[in-house]
Amino acid sequence: MTYYLETRSHDPAYNLAFEETVLRRRTQGEYLILWQNENTVVVGQNQNTAEEIDRDFVQRRQIRVVRRMTGGGAVYHDLGNLNYSFIADAGQAEELTLERFTRPVVEALRGLGLEAEASGRNDILVQGRKVSGTAQRLMGGRILYHGCLLFDADPSMVAGALRADPEKFTSKSTKSVRSRVGNVRDLLKEDMTLPQFWDYLKNALASGGLTETALTAEELAEVQALKEDKYDTWQWNWGRSPKYAMKNRRRFPGGTLETRLNAEKGHIADIVFYGDFLSVAPLTELTAALEGCPLRREALRAVLERFDVAALFGAIGTDEVLDTILACGGS
Repeated sequence: MTYYLETRSHDPAYNLAFEETVLRRRTQGEYLILWQNENTVVVGQNQNTAEEIDRDFVQRRQIRVVRRMTGGGAVYHDLGNLNYSFIADAGQAEELTLERFTRPVVEALRGLGLEAEASGRNDILVQGRKVSGTAQRLMGGRILYHGCLLFDADPSMVAGALRADPEKFTSKSTKSVRSRVGNVRDLLKEDMTLPQFWDYLKNALASGGLTETALTAEELAEVQALKEDKYDTWQWNWGRSPKYAMKNRRRFPGGTLETRLNAEKGHIADIVFYGDFLSVAPLTELTAALEGCPLRREALRAVLERFDVAALFGAIGTDEVLDTILACGGS
């Protein structure tokens, strides 16, 4: 049995707060949330916001910018998109895979006659075009897995709002981004409206039945407080980006990783990581543990071995993290 929720809002800060509240408060059962954001760029939790968007484009068109609590890259949302969230018990570590939740979405799209497939780290493709990106977060034995389905989005807005990573796209960003993505509606053999698609997806993703429910007044108050105290704040969405003396950026099969740090007498004074890697946990405890650590491989490795590197950096491994840090200056 799946419990079904709707946020009944197009405010991205509210919707992300709603999602996080369900993850924190609803500790039993499986939940499906379908929701939409007004024109918004949603950046991954480990990304440097200023480097991921075209700020002038975003400001001219009054596009919101909000950071989510999951890893991965920046995406553009509008009312031509439909977002989905699964919240469930994480289960054993080996069950914590994107495929567990990707498959139902792929099968739902195939049910519409689309040639859908999972691809790469976190993409869903139809006829070679990306129609959805996904990310996940682990918290207290529960998992949040969510994605954005491009149904009838404006491709010029998708391309214009995002500052394409030159390591991902070899030609001009607008052309490259636009050529990679596709709208579900354009690929359907029989047209349907977004409300019809919403209703179809709601039922297709509810394996074993669907029970519609709602948050309590207390939970809704928590959503509002979290929206105001976190997702509406400049500190969370943009963050202060101090000047770091050393930085290095590398791209691996598991994603992009950038390290910025200040060092004093061969020891890390402070360090931050940026990237579109698919983490399921925040990096705050790791970065705190690395402060004061000598810039030497064996010392850094000893710190990293105290943490679940896969949860923090997805498919980027320990040696790849070490190589990126040490390229800033170390041994």
